[in-house]
Amino acid sequence: MINKKSNIKFMYGMAVAFLLPLSFYFIARILSKDKIHMPQYYGVERVDTKVVDGKTVNDTIYHQVGNISLTNQLGDLIATDKTLKGKILVVNFFFVDCPTICPRLSGNMSMLQKAFRRNPKMESSLDTSVQFLSITVNPAHDTFQLLRTYADRFKANHDSWWFLTGDKTAIYNFARNELKLAVGPGDGGADDFLHTEKLTLIDRNRKIRGYYDGLDTVQLRKCADDIVLLSMEKEHRQNKGR
Repeated sequence: MINKKSNIKFMYGMAVAFLLPLSFYFIARILSKDKIHMPQYYGVERVDTKVVDGKTVNDTIYHQVGNISLTNQLGDLIATDKTLKGKILVVNFFFVDCPTICPRLSGNMSMLQKAFRRNPKMESSLDTSVQFLSITVNPAHDTFQLLRTYADRFKANHDSWWFLTGDKTAIYNFARNELKLAVGPGDGGADDFLHTEKLTLIDRNRKIRGYYDGLDTVQLRKCADDIVLLSMEKEHRQNKGR
């Protein structure tokens, strides 16, 4: 009985936690946008010095995530710089046969996906500003057909959550050098293997705006809040410029 009550309390808490980002969206629209603290940038590439109005200022240049072309669970070839242009991205890595962290990680991604339905009662009612990407680290085994089965296991909406496979070298390079994940050295060869519980949040301009432990519900909530803020960022800047 105690365990049952604990499970009910946990599920209720999670439901509330993932409805809150949507509530936060409406609250934030009412408040002064100048008081909102947007998610920080990651991956400093260089600091340029320039003179503005006779004053020397430093301009920090942040890493811009490069393109990767992969195949999703529907068998469609996608390119992040074209197919997903203008979208906020949430990226994680997994593999189908993983018995440890991947099922939990995918379950939490599923909750994130559900949190960003425009109408929580409708599977097809999507917030089209955000796309969830789960990339396999074992592409030699994880065909798009297997990814389709795996996606259905976690009730993925095939429009808003893609499970991706492709060239292993390209995938491992993307994780290490584009997303800047600290997953150890390697060349993407046959003996190279990558395993991480991290979620990476990328904005519309392909700048990294957050890293989160995908197994931690507190971090997951933070990720959800940051997605909401990034979805408002374009409007925020336009209003400030008026």
